[in-house]
Amino acid sequence: MNVIGLLGLLVSLVLLIFLTMRGINIIIAALISSVVIAVTSGLNLGTALMENYMTGFTGYFASWFLVFLLGAIFGNFMQETKSAESIANWIKHKLGTKRAVFAVVAASAIMTYGGVSMFVVGFAVYPIAVSLFRAANLPHRFIPAALVFGSISFTMTSPGSPEIQNIIPTEFFGTKPTAGGIIGVFSALLIMVVGGLWLGRMVRKAVEKGETFSLPYVSKAEHETASAVAAEKQGEPGVTGQSNLPNIVLSVIPLVIVIVCLNVLSNYMKPTAALLVALSLGILAICLLLFKYLKVFWETLAKGAQNSLVAIANTCAVVGFGSVAAQASAFDNIVNALVNIPGPPLLGLAIGVTLVCGITGSASGGLGIALPILAPIYLSQGVDPGAMHRISSLASGGIDSLPHNGYVVTTVRAICGESHKRAYNPIFALSVAVPTAVLFLAVVLYAIF
Repeated sequence: MNVIGLLGLLVSLVLLIFLTMRGINIIIAALISSVVIAVTSGLNLGTALMENYMTGFTGYFASWFLVFLLGAIFGNFMQETKSAESIANWIKHKLGTKRAVFAVVAASAIMTYGGVSMFVVGFAVYPIAVSLFRAANLPHRFIPAALVFGSISFTMTSPGSPEIQNIIPTEFFGTKPTAGGIIGVFSALLIMVVGGLWLGRMVRKAVEKGETFSLPYVSKAEHETASAVAAEKQGEPGVTGQSNLPNIVLSVIPLVIVIVCLNVLSNYMKPTAALLVALSLGILAICLLLFKYLKVFWETLAKGAQNSLVAIANTCAVVGFGSVAAQASAFDNIVNALVNIPGPPLLGLAIGVTLVCGITGSASGGLGIALPILAPIYLSQGVDPGAMHRISSLASGGIDSLPHNGYVVTTVRAICGESHKRAYNPIFALSVAVPTAVLFLAVVLYAIF
C-alpha cells in the first residue's frame, strides 16, 4: 500500500473534520481537502478537481435536487402556516411538563417521520422545548440531545420514512422505502426505546446532582429574548396566544399524506418518483387546508428554493470530495479490506457506509459516496437487497453525528445557543453509540434470519 497516499487520505479526512468544526464553509473545506488528496496521491490536480470532483458534485445534484427542493418547500410551508408549531404545541399540552423530555422527542420524531426537514423541526420545536424544560426546571443543555435524537436517530432510518437517508438506498438496491422487514422495524423501535430511556436517565441523574434550567452564559440574553418571543407566540399554560395556530388535525393531515402516498405509490413507481409525488401532494394539502395561514405564498416558495440550494450544495461538496478520494489507490485498498473482512457480508457494508458517513459528517453525503462503490460489489455476491438497504440506512445514522455533523452544529450552536462542551456528550450517547450498537445487532440478526 502506498504509505504516502494513505497518509494523505487520512490527513485530508482529518482536515475536512477540523475545518468544518472551525466553522469553515463545507464547500471550501471539501475543495481544500480534495486538493490534499490529489497532491498526496499523485493525481493530476486539474483532472481531480475539474472532472472527479465536479462529476461527483453535479451527479448528486442532478439525482436529488428535486427531492431537496420539494422537501424544503414542504418544510417551509409547514413552518409558515405554523402547522409545525401547532403539532409541537399540541404534544406539549397533552404530555405536560412532567414528560417534558419525551414531549420534545415525540414532537421532533412525528414531524421528521412526516417528511419535514430536520432543520425546520429544530427551529419549530425549540421554543416549545424551552418552555417545557423551564417549567420542569430541567437542564437546558439536554435540549439539543432531545432535538437531535427525535429528528435523526430512528426516524430518518426507519422503514417507510420519507427522509432521503431511507430513499437513497432504493436507487442502488432496487428496493422500496419499507425494505428490511421486521428486523428493520425492530431496529428502529430498539433505538427509540433504549435511547429514550437513556436520555431520561441522564436528565434524572443531572437533576439529582443539583443541575437546574440554566442557559449558556454566552448567549443568555439572546435566549431570554427568544424565549419571551416564543412564549408570546406559543402561549404558556393559561396564557392566550394559541388561537393563531391552526387546528391540530389540519396540521397533521399533510404529514399523513406524505407517508401514505410514498409507501403506496412505491409499489407502482420508483421510490424517488413516489416521494416527489408524495411531497407535491403534501404541499397541495397545506395550500388547500391551511391557505388562510399562508400569508406569503410566493415568498415561501422562494425561501424553500433558496434553502434547498444551500442544503444540496453542501451535500454535493462532500460527495465531490468523496469522488476525488475514490481515485486514490489507498481508497481502493480500504474498499478491498472491507469487502474481505471476516464475518457476514453485511458487516463490511455496515462498516464501510458508517465510516464514510462519519468522516464526512453527512448521512446523505456518505451514502452518496459509499453506495455507488459498495452496492454493485455486494449485489454481485447475492446478498439480500432489502437487508442491504436497511443496513445502509441504519449505518448512515450512526457515527455521522460526530461533532462536525452539520445538523449537530446547527442545533447545538444556532438553534439552542449551547456549546459542544455542555451539550454534546448526551448527543453522542443517543445518536452515535445507540444507533451504532443497533446497527451491528441488525447485521447479526440479518445473518441469522
